[in-house]
Amino acid sequence: MRKIFLLLGLCSISLAGIAQSAKKQITLEDIWKNGTFRMKSVPGFNARKDGKIYTQLDNVDGKQLLRTYNLQTGEITGTLFDNSLEKSFYSGKKITVDDYKFSEDEQKILLLSESQNIYRRSVLYRTYVLDLKLGKIMLLNEDKVLHPSFSPDGTKVAYVKDNNLYFQDIASGEVNQVTIDGQRNKIINGNCDWVYEEEFEFTQAYQWSPKGNYIAFYRFDESAVAQYTMTVYDSLYPTPYQYKYPKAGEKNSVVGIRIFSLKSNGTIDANIGAEKDQYIPRIKWTESDNSLCIYRMNRHQNKLELLLADAASGQTKVIYDESNKYYVEVSDNLEFLPDNSSFIFSSEQDKRVHLYRWNWKQEKMIQLTEGNFDIESIAGIDKLNKLVYYTAAKNQGLQRKLYVTDWNGEKTRCLTPEDGTHSITPCTGYHYFLDKFSTLNTVPVFYLRDAKGNIVRTLEDNKVLAAKMKEYNLGEIKMTHIEGVSEDLNAWMITPPDFDSTKKYPVLMYQYSGPGSQMVADKFPVGDYFWHQMMAAKGYIVFCADGTGTGFRGEAFKKKTYLQLGKLESDDQIAVAKNLKKLPYVDKNRIGIWGWSFGGFMSSTCMLKGGDVFKAGIAVAPVTNWRYYDNIYTERYMRTPAENVKGYDENAPEKMAEGLKGKFLLVHGTGDDNVHFQNSVMLAEQLIQKNKPFEDAYYPNKAHGISGGNTRLHLYTRMTDFLLKNL
Repeated sequence: MRKIFLLLGLCSISLAGIAQSAKKQITLEDIWKNGTFRMKSVPGFNARKDGKIYTQLDNVDGKQLLRTYNLQTGEITGTLFDNSLEKSFYSGKKITVDDYKFSEDEQKILLLSESQNIYRRSVLYRTYVLDLKLGKIMLLNEDKVLHPSFSPDGTKVAYVKDNNLYFQDIASGEVNQVTIDGQRNKIINGNCDWVYEEEFEFTQAYQWSPKGNYIAFYRFDESAVAQYTMTVYDSLYPTPYQYKYPKAGEKNSVVGIRIFSLKSNGTIDANIGAEKDQYIPRIKWTESDNSLCIYRMNRHQNKLELLLADAASGQTKVIYDESNKYYVEVSDNLEFLPDNSSFIFSSEQDKRVHLYRWNWKQEKMIQLTEGNFDIESIAGIDKLNKLVYYTAAKNQGLQRKLYVTDWNGEKTRCLTPEDGTHSITPCTGYHYFLDKFSTLNTVPVFYLRDAKGNIVRTLEDNKVLAAKMKEYNLGEIKMTHIEGVSEDLNAWMITPPDFDSTKKYPVLMYQYSGPGSQMVADKFPVGDYFWHQMMAAKGYIVFCADGTGTGFRGEAFKKKTYLQLGKLESDDQIAVAKNLKKLPYVDKNRIGIWGWSFGGFMSSTCMLKGGDVFKAGIAVAPVTNWRYYDNIYTERYMRTPAENVKGYDENAPEKMAEGLKGKFLLVHGTGDDNVHFQNSVMLAEQLIQKNKPFEDAYYPNKAHGISGGNTRLHLYTRMTDFLLKNL
């Protein structure tokens, strides 16, 4: 095997200043209670259509202000909403805004208040309509609603309530109920079922047509989906919470796409074919008010078709299809063009994610980007000037920069030359962009850039955080490479503040390892940064490597794990540990590993497969058998259990319990609706039957993120104590 080596050009910057001995030590209270390292952002940043003004939600002296600012100078130009004024009250009650949305003409604002999460992306809001011209505030509905959105002309607001779709006329207050068959755990209209929300990563399952003549929406019939029950410990007799959760190989919702006409007050079904066991991962209106694009995907997720539906009749035709021997990635990287015959989209058809322009009438494809890198996302398409803005993961996938090219891919420019990670939000009209920029050793700075990439001004520099960090005893973090089983892997390493290469240190490995994920990138902060710095200050080297299956290194590297989820990923992490043992400053008898979710699955697998390698490990909310996880995610990489018995059985931690040798801490929330508590229970049972000692911690009623109140402080205290004792 090749030697471990540093990645040139990305070495860390030494933290200068006060002598290390005089600096403070990070505490868990700093991280999880006191907000010592709180990072500032640009809350509620929203550029107006004139390209001159932006709005921002500010908290000033206990007041909440929605103010307008000059884009170029940052000067306050007005206040649209002040929740301390009686005219902004509703029925004598002050409104606290969590989020807001403008109507297309920017004369009305939806004020979203009293947010209540259902699952990860579904949020109920008490919703108000602020009419700027009339200076009036109206309550949309007495109850909290999902997904309120203005019609294109700003005269109506659609929303979902009790699994039914509604729209309300703002002027008259008249409410129109589009669907009447919504029923919990049976029929859902306009909102996603659990598995679509989690795995296709959207939740508003309806869209207004461009002119507002139609509303296209999903109808989920989840009657046949198996029901999962969680116990909520809230009373003398705990409450059973039941919801529909399709596990690997099990039945899905039957999905239909319906189109409601506001003119006829009637609803039709779009023709998505006779097959019921399929997915509709997206719908998207074209530039025409009469044409809806419907993404249709088979259950194996290796064939994607785009259907063009006529809004009046529901008839469809295929305008694009793509197949892959593994699976086809679904993303939001698709935008229809004004000619109503073409679109720009991303695809892995040449083994890297690149941009293409496809004209379905001419059946003509033009590749807009090419090279040994992956496109991350389309930042925006300027239809007036025929330009496409996109971010790309160059420099071995470690960085993100903003680029622009024309619709033929002939004139390409980089607009953000600084090495590091640029997270881009375009402003309306593409005259300006919000750029959140950071590097591994530089806190995020929010820039306003113009269309040429010039920095107009700095919106937030996080200097307070940067100064605060200088007060603390932090170790050096730097990029590196390390050899996996067969390839060099991108990695970062944090060394103790007083690191001495002649001494030996224990190593705590951290990873996620899921398909297409990335934990190693030139950005700030990397995962659990301040806790890892705290552990470094206690004498540990913290190391993270992105193994086989992770993202932004091309299709072959990412999809190599197909049908064997966990095998090559854990082989790589075990190889990383063995290579770390060869370093002169590593204590080879003290290597530990931890991770959360897929990372918990991986740390469990490594502890059980690599019993002679790892002294201690922590698994938080792990999958312990892919049979227990949802079907969209699992089958994408594993197919069904019936089709791939060995793939499931040979890579399930619960079936590897005999291999445990080191100290092991198993953590889970009992209210985890994503990776069920069942996973840890089943692994625990196998460990017990194999007479393997282990520690566990469960968090009552806590979801996958295990948070709320003192929970994170308690969890990280437990993990810290476990590592200090056992590693």
